[in-house]
Amino acid sequence: MQTPGKKSEHQASELTRFRRLIRGLHRDIGYVAVGLTAIYAMSGIAVNHVADWDPSFSGYEKVHELGPLPAGDQEAARAVLAKLNVKDIPREVFRAAPTRLDVVLDGRTLHVDPTTGRVIEQGQSPRFFLRFANWLHLNRGKKAWGYVADLYALALLFLAGSGMVMIAGKNGFLFRGAVLVAIGVAIPVCFVVLSR
Repeated sequence: MQTPGKKSEHQASELTRFRRLIRGLHRDIGYVAVGLTAIYAMSGIAVNHVADWDPSFSGYEKVHELGPLPAGDQEAARAVLAKLNVKDIPREVFRAAPTRLDVVLDGRTLHVDPTTGRVIEQGQSPRFFLRFANWLHLNRGKKAWGYVADLYALALLFLAGSGMVMIAGKNGFLFRGAVLVAIGVAIPVCFVVLSR
């Protein structure tokens, strides 16, 4: 039969082993989560400001002076594409105004002034990293990515929970930790309440 002193030493030893295990899992899962967290964080900031900018594409405009063009909309459009060395087949060619012929391609439009041969090319180019990150964040890929995102969410829940129990003493959950967790919970709750 264990004496009370031995029992409390045994419990303390078990608690220490438990915290050591949690710290190890927290560390390793945290390392795995670094890449996903970086992608989701950068993409989250980007798509959070979608009203201010396009987070996946940047717009561009180029001016080309091509000189005389043949008469007729289709002929002028073919001449513009040949002079600009564009191999794409236009999705649409139409007269937008008496002195403007629009040649619509995938991802860009050529605004042609047939009288002067001036072409204003307007289009979008993908943002190098953000387009890929936003595609993943908004789960526009294959269904399999949804499972990856779910596992990542579960990993974050584990990291949040394990972070609360792996440190003992005044910096642990029962003292400083409880106050900080309460602040973290209060931020979204107060925002929802005050924004009604």
